[in-house]
Amino acid sequence: MEELYKQPGKIALITGGNRGIGLRIVKKLVECEIEIILGVRNPIDSRKAVEQYLEHAGIQLASCKLHYEQLDIGNMKSVREFASKISTKFEKIHLLINNAGVMSVPFKLTDDGFESHMAINYYGHFLLTHLLLPKLKAAGTPDCKARVVNVSSCVHKIGEIDYNDINKLKNYYPADAYNQSKLAQVLFAKHLNLVFEEDGLPVLANSLHPGVVNTDLFEHTSTNYIPWVRGLLFKSPEEGSRTVVYAAISPKLEARGGCYLSNCREASTHRHWKNSVQCEKLFKLTCDKLGITDFFHKH
Repeated sequence: MEELYKQPGKIALITGGNRGIGLRIVKKLVECEIEIILGVRNPIDSRKAVEQYLEHAGIQLASCKLHYEQLDIGNMKSVREFASKISTKFEKIHLLINNAGVMSVPFKLTDDGFESHMAINYYGHFLLTHLLLPKLKAAGTPDCKARVVNVSSCVHKIGEIDYNDINKLKNYYPADAYNQSKLAQVLFAKHLNLVFEEDGLPVLANSLHPGVVNTDLFEHTSTNYIPWVRGLLFKSPEEGSRTVVYAAISPKLEARGGCYLSNCREASTHRHWKNSVQCEKLFKLTCDKLGITDFFHKH
């Protein structure tokens, strides 16, 4: 069980904190007295859902510092507008939790020309991390680093980055597209952390598997579509939130960036995870696709 402790003065940003695991993450961060920015598609509906949930959980809304901002994470224009607004309003961001996601949706290319799993689960969060990096750097100190947390999945282990057809135009299987996007999140966190360490930046990055959680992510699947899911017991959204919160606040990870976590412990991962060449290859390709020339703002 992750330990919650008071951290007033800290600011966390979470994508998609208005349902499922996200709601439980928000509740736990609120209990730590952390100020929270929620990047959500519909701020008005999200505020209602979150406030209703927190009130039901016995939390005094007057004591919560919550901000709801419009964000469509799969649309790069929306990501840029959101990041610009956040950068104007906040000087520092201590925790960036890249949580929003879709699973096994029908094939669709976004307005930017990206396959939708990659756009929502990976490209949008990659761009957001780039745009908010100055705020993370400003928040981190050598003793208490800022953190980037990528919510991935254990299925990343059977994912492959298809460099010849990253949009899956030739053969589209929803599960493959999902697995590829989840692998991308893990390799991204690993490469990020490597550069943070090399450059001595007060930021660390980790990725994690929250558990196979019974949320509306499964609306497009019958659980038969990945045969071994049936044999697993679904976790509750509360249980699913634990490793995310652990990655975000645990003092045990203060010097442990570049980890892949499951059940609040380091876990086995994809064969490419230890291959810095593979991590960098994907990173560079993504920068090219998104038109990012200087991801780490080194100038």
